[in-house]
Amino acid sequence: MSISRRMRTLLTTSAAALILSAAGAGLTAPANAVPASAPAAVRQAPAAAYFNAGGVWTIYQSNATVHIDLRQDSDGNLTGSTSSGNTVGTVREGSVTGNDIYFIVQWNHGPKGRYTGTRGADRLLSGTTYDMNNPSSQATWRSDRTF
Repeated sequence: MSISRRMRTLLTTSAAALILSAAGAGLTAPANAVPASAPAAVRQAPAAAYFNAGGVWTIYQSNATVHIDLRQDSDGNLTGSTSSGNTVGTVREGSVTGNDIYFIVQWNHGPKGRYTGTRGADRLLSGTTYDMNNPSSQATWRSDRTF
């Protein structure tokens, strides 16, 4: 059975993409590596978030421990839920851009926390948070896992 050159190229490209996605974001080709022959929609697609913050993980704050369950879409936008003791919250908005993350949690007892952070060389997230209703109420935080 003879395979056309176009089919071989497609299979080779697909296999390489599968290997790179399994290896992780650190090995992905740069955005400008999209071939000129790719459809216009592919060539003009926005750059994807650098890491995926989705999943269940824990934030160790300087004043509390927060459990978080995030979902991240292909554009890096975040949604989800949080809990800390008997207090629950909803992630109202957020995103991952490059090595940066931010999200806003509306807690059921009133405060609205804005979390900002960065993925460090150790692949852990760390940053600061403050109550948007009371900006003097601030804390530092770090993740329990790597990204």
